[in-house]
Amino acid sequence: MPKTSRTRPRRSVLYMPGSNARALEKGKSLLADALILDLEDAVAPDAKEKARHQVCEAVKAGGYGLRELVIRVNGLATPWGYGDIAAAATSGADAILLPKVESADAIRQLQNIMEANGAPDEMAIWAMMETPRSILRAQMIAEASTRVQCLVMGTSDLAKDLDCAHTSERLPMITSLGMCLLVARSAGIAILDGVYLDLNDDEGFEYACRQGREFGFDGKTLIHPKTIEPANRVFTPSPKDVDWSRKIIKAYQTALAEGKGVAVVDGMLVENLHVESAQRVVSMAEAIAAMEASNQEREPMTD
Repeated sequence: MPKTSRTRPRRSVLYMPGSNARALEKGKSLLADALILDLEDAVAPDAKEKARHQVCEAVKAGGYGLRELVIRVNGLATPWGYGDIAAAATSGADAILLPKVESADAIRQLQNIMEANGAPDEMAIWAMMETPRSILRAQMIAEASTRVQCLVMGTSDLAKDLDCAHTSERLPMITSLGMCLLVARSAGIAILDGVYLDLNDDEGFEYACRQGREFGFDGKTLIHPKTIEPANRVFTPSPKDVDWSRKIIKAYQTALAEGKGVAVVDGMLVENLHVESAQRVVSMAEAIAAMEASNQEREPMTD
């Protein structure tokens, strides 16, 4: 089963409580690239089964456009885990997100449950990386199944387990973030940065987005709709970068046609590795444009 292309936009990935029917409906009008419909942390124990039914019915009903839909299930060791996975398997969601993944066996167990309950081949697995053991076993987790298509950093739980501070530079978590980035890129899958907790700190949030993009993350997980716009803005390739990428692609193609292995553009030597990066930029820009065009066709909801 092939991996999903990394060029699918995941600039803004918003957690939404599965027990809140109004939030599930509002998600159809939010400009997030992806929604994580949460059955785990955001749902009280006595509301778990109702949330499961509500989320699966909402996904089946559709209306979310090109947004990627991911259902975060409860852990395999909980009373709700198996039922969540079984229901999500045929819901039509794009992926199932498993919390606190600490082994390749957990991924294989999830896959077995999915397939026993009729999950289509294209349904992906996303893995929460939120404990020290998750980080240390990241490569085994990422390579446990071809369904694994995204690692999601759970930096709040990770900071708790590391007993480290939440600093603006995130130096206490650099090792964990870097290890997971290396694993994701070596496996050819996506990786999302963790949430930013202070909703009153707009400047700090935007800085965290810029830092995440500089690190190499594909996007940021979010906990409030007001953070969608800055996340989308920061993780969108600039028009200048897109124009430059198209320019060097064209120049390199011309050089190849002339029997040359390199091109020179504005004094810069352009090789195949530069072209591969440029092609990713252009593909992402085109995917974002298609998503935004789709969103504009939908009538915005009012509060």
